[in-house]
Order: sequence, then C-alpha cells, then structure tokens
Amino acid sequence: MCAPLCLSLVISLLGWISLKPLEGVGAFLSPGPPPRWPCSAVGARCLGEERIPSMDLVALLKSHFLCHLIFCYVFIASGLIINTIQLFTLLLWPVNKQLFRKINCRLSYCVSSQLVMLLEWWSGTECVIYTDPRAYPKYGQENAIVVLNHKFEIDFLCGWSLAERFGVLGGSKVLAKKELAYVPIIGWMWYFTEMVFCTRKWEQDRKTVSESLLHLRDYPEKYFFLIHCEGTRFTEKKHQISMQVAQAKGLPSLKHHLLPRTKGFAVTVRSLRNVVSAVYDCTLNFRNNENPTLLGVLNGKKYHADLYVRRIPLEEVPEEEDKCAAWLHKLYQEKDAFQEEYSRTGTFPETPVVPPRRPWTLVNWLFWASLLLYPFFRFVVNMVSSGSSLTLASFVLVFFVASVGVRWMIGVTEIDKGSAYGNVDSKQRHSD
Repeated sequence: MCAPLCLSLVISLLGWISLKPLEGVGAFLSPGPPPRWPCSAVGARCLGEERIPSMDLVALLKSHFLCHLIFCYVFIASGLIINTIQLFTLLLWPVNKQLFRKINCRLSYCVSSQLVMLLEWWSGTECVIYTDPRAYPKYGQENAIVVLNHKFEIDFLCGWSLAERFGVLGGSKVLAKKELAYVPIIGWMWYFTEMVFCTRKWEQDRKTVSESLLHLRDYPEKYFFLIHCEGTRFTEKKHQISMQVAQAKGLPSLKHHLLPRTKGFAVTVRSLRNVVSAVYDCTLNFRNNENPTLLGVLNGKKYHADLYVRRIPLEEVPEEEDKCAAWLHKLYQEKDAFQEEYSRTGTFPETPVVPPRRPWTLVNWLFWASLLLYPFFRFVVNMVSSGSSLTLASFVLVFFVASVGVRWMIGVTEIDKGSAYGNVDSKQRHSD
C-alpha cells in the first residue's frame, strides 16, 4: 500500500522541482494561477465564479510536468538508441562512405525533428517568411550558407524549422562550438553527421574548420549550412563591447547586432564555393517584443516569428579574404537597417509567405512514442506492484537525474547562461 502512495508523492515532488529554479541548472517557469475569464454581456452567469475556457485547460495540460516527462523520456530513449545505431554505422565508412552519410542523415532527422515538432506542432509557433517570390522556388533545391542573426534563445530552432519546411533538415549543418560535441544525443548525433566544430580560437580553427568543410564538398544530400557570424548571442553588455571594437577599427556601429566575425565566414565561402549555390541572409524577429525560450516551447507557448530571407548568389561574394570581410560587414549593416525598420513598422520588406508544415516531424515523434511508451508504462506498473522500496528509490533517482539533465541541456540555450565570448575578458582577443 505504501509504494503507490510514495510514488504519487515522488511524482508530485518531481513536478514541483521541475517548475522551480535550480541553482546551476536554469530558471524554470511557474504555471501560476489560471487567469480570470470575464463574463460575457449575454448569457453569462456572473455570480462571482471563475470559468476556465478549454484553451486554458489545454495550456495547463501542456505546462504539466507529466507531459514534459513523456517528451523528455521519448527524446532521451530514442536519442540514445539512435546514437547506438550510429556507432554501428561506422563499419560502413571504409566500405561505402556515401551510404554511411545517407543513413546518418535519416538517423539525424529522427532526433532533430523531435525538437522541431515541439516548435511547430506542440507550441504551434508560427513563422512568416518574407522573401522574393522569384527566389522562393529555389529554397530546398540547392545547398546554401544560411547567415542568421543570433539574438534569441530559439533562433537555432527557427533555423532548423526553416530547413524542415524545405525538406533539408536531416542533412543540414552548423558551425558550432566544440563543447557541444560532448553533449549527449545532440552532440553525438552531430559528430556522426560531420558537423563542423570550432574552438573560437582562430589559430586552432584555421586548419580544422577548413578540413571539415572540405569534407562536405562531396556530401550526397542537400543541406543548409547555418552560421551565426556574431559568434555569440546578443546581450547589451556584449553589444557595448563589440561596438567599442567596431569604433577602434573604424567600422560603422550596429544597433541590433554584434560585430560579425569574418574569418569563419570567409573560410566557409572559400571551402564550399562551386558546391553551395547561394548565401541566404536570414534576419529573425518576433512580434510584440516576444522573448521566446526553449522552456516556453516545452510549455506549449505559442510564439509569432517573422523571418526575412534574401537569396544572394555565391558569385556575388568576393573570394579574397579582405574583400569577403568587407562584404560581410556591409551585409550586417543592411541587416541592422532591416531590424530597425521592423522595430518601427512591425514588418519586413518583400512578400510574406508561410511554407506549409510537413507532417513528418509529428509522424516521427508518434512512431518513437508508440514504440517506447508502452514498455515504459509497463515497467512503472510492475515496479509499483513489486512494493520494493529499493526499486522505487532507484526509479526516483534515475528520473531526478534525467530531469536535471534535460534542464541542463535546456540551460545551454539560455541567453544569460551563454558563453563569455565577446565579454570584457575576451575583448582583447576580439579580432576578425
């Protein structure tokens, strides 16, 4: 009799923990009391009672710990299974490298699409693309370097959503900091899909980044290569320091961006020229000054994104490093002007279009959920039926560690826990 009661108390405790701040893990959101629903002028019973509409019930359900527990369990369990399969695919590399790559593109999609599913289906976040209608048919039909501003906690996820809408999510790449390679599931998945990692120290990165990029010249799948030229997320402190550097170099000040790091972009263009067809200059913003977070997406909060995409043929990007650097600085001045216009008018130039959601992210998650949830619930029932205190304690410990681990991975995306790259201690090392 005590085991089920203990389990109920433990789940309640874990739910409380997951919604409270944990030192070193990240700030958690508290659901708070449900909002008061005003009485309508006709047909409402205004007797002082509160009425919660169905949408509020759905929102409450989406923010509940048990829903988060299911998502986290499916993500972690499926991710570790996929990482294990990826490990065995290494046997194919010396025999058929292209087959190895194609298989890992599909396996990578099984992981990254779960996060895109949360954004597009669970959160219901809308993204309107503003672009030239003549360029739109080429998206997803060619390899491209995607230059995206780095201001929001979920900007990387919006980049993934862009790749998913045009059918190239599985093969898409990023220029990521090397520490992410050691993050379980995502980092390990990236290793097998030949992601490009950097240490942010150009003396070390010059050779390794160039070699990694050259390996992508014969990649068999279409891809977007996502690069945040600013190097780190925008904060007021980093912006102030960045503009001091710009002033010292005689460069125009930027209001909405940090000074771009040009060497990584230049080596990317040089290494992928004649393989990549264009640069997609992407400028992201959110309506009504929304401040989106990954935890908000997990809680089912709906955001409204606007993304301005300009297709620039790679032939227009200079080959020489100095000229390429000047071209990129000019590009960021233009991006800054677009952001300033958006802050005044609430819209970007060009024609708005909403690419349709593809069902495969949802289908993928439902597949893994149907495969993994039944044995999980059966295990929980058997464990509770056993009445063993030791088994119950082990169960609680595992899920507590898993909950903290997931919150830690979410914390990696939080702006206030971003890298010190660009802060005062690195100001002297700030160079193109």
